[in-house]
Amino acid sequence: MPQNFALVDCNNFYVSCERVFDPSLEGRPVVVLSNNDGCCVARSNEVKALGVKMGTPWFQLRELAERHGIIARSSNYTLYADMSNRVMGILAGFSPCQEIYSIDECFLDVTGFVNVDLTGYGQTIRARVSRWVGLPVCVGIGTTKTLAKLANHVAKKRPQYDGVFDYGTLADSEQAALLESIDVGEVWGVGGRIAARLQRRGITNVLALREADPKILRREFGVTLERTLRELRGESCLDLEEVNPPKQQIMCSRSFGQPVMRLAELREAVTAYTARAAGKLRAQNSVAGAVHVFVNTNLFKPNEPRYQAGLAVPLLVPTSDALELAKAAIGGLEQIYRPGYRYQKAGVMLLELDSARSRQSQLFDEPEADAAERRKRLMKTLDEVNRRMGKGALRLAGEGLQQRWKVRSDYKSPCYTTRWDELPVVSAR
Repeated sequence: MPQNFALVDCNNFYVSCERVFDPSLEGRPVVVLSNNDGCCVARSNEVKALGVKMGTPWFQLRELAERHGIIARSSNYTLYADMSNRVMGILAGFSPCQEIYSIDECFLDVTGFVNVDLTGYGQTIRARVSRWVGLPVCVGIGTTKTLAKLANHVAKKRPQYDGVFDYGTLADSEQAALLESIDVGEVWGVGGRIAARLQRRGITNVLALREADPKILRREFGVTLERTLRELRGESCLDLEEVNPPKQQIMCSRSFGQPVMRLAELREAVTAYTARAAGKLRAQNSVAGAVHVFVNTNLFKPNEPRYQAGLAVPLLVPTSDALELAKAAIGGLEQIYRPGYRYQKAGVMLLELDSARSRQSQLFDEPEADAAERRKRLMKTLDEVNRRMGKGALRLAGEGLQQRWKVRSDYKSPCYTTRWDELPVVSAR
């Protein structure tokens, strides 16, 4: 029995999340900005129609925004993550096998759904997500993950399919005509550089890629592109990953809301970033064997002195303890810090990750074992409080209170679904 995959993708996800709680944004040009309100990371269809590209700095759009009434929102990742969890929970009910691919899209295995109109099934998915969460989604269906991805692209770009497209419903000649009309750069896994190289070889559309010689592609581009070609031919080479593998590195870094010069403020920021990374480390039940800390000035201001440095600090005993990791990170920061510079960014990366289960406990040193167990309970309490009360409700003292270095978010909407004091209020008049 041939496999069948459905790729469900939320449309303009960040913008759509903002519109759920602020209906006045419907039909209006909206952008969501990156950290520090720097550049556009999400655009409504109205903004795309104005020719605004992804990644365009907000300050370059001021005149255009005034002329066309573009509305900006600061990134509200807490809201987006919670909305994503709700969507993925709904989609899990449509298939016994689900792979969450990103914050706004997932694969569903619909193999063996006999006597089921998959296009109608996709419309049912769209209707339920819209009714229960308020977000618009598109559904692409294909016999491989690559074809499902491509079908989703068609569902989004071609209104005649009403948000759902099943590639398998087309005859062979219709499939060929469709693939010939799609640029090769739209294929999943074919980035800009590979697309440019393919185009120089005359492979400008998806049909040309499908009909290429797989041996030549493997020799010139590697096994990944050959696998993509075989997927376009209907040969399933990519299995559904129902459990995401643990990350091999965990990084947390941010640009500051304003330049930082004092070591004390850098300590606060690095401590906060380390605590956040440590939480992610514990969530995947891992420990880290080293901490890499780095700082840099604004590299795009040539008139200011430039400096960037980083240092990896090995740990004697791998750990997920935020206090121990922060201690190591601060030690590294103090070694690389140089006074007199206006620092724009800092960050930490946890390295040499291993499963916490594979680490043997201290069997022969009872006092150390008792201390380690107390720390473990402390970290568990920290995680539970923040999970219940909201991120940052309980934090390390070293993170500071005022945090003048925090990311700027001048246009941020409330955390409607995760904070009691920011719940949406409805009034009848």
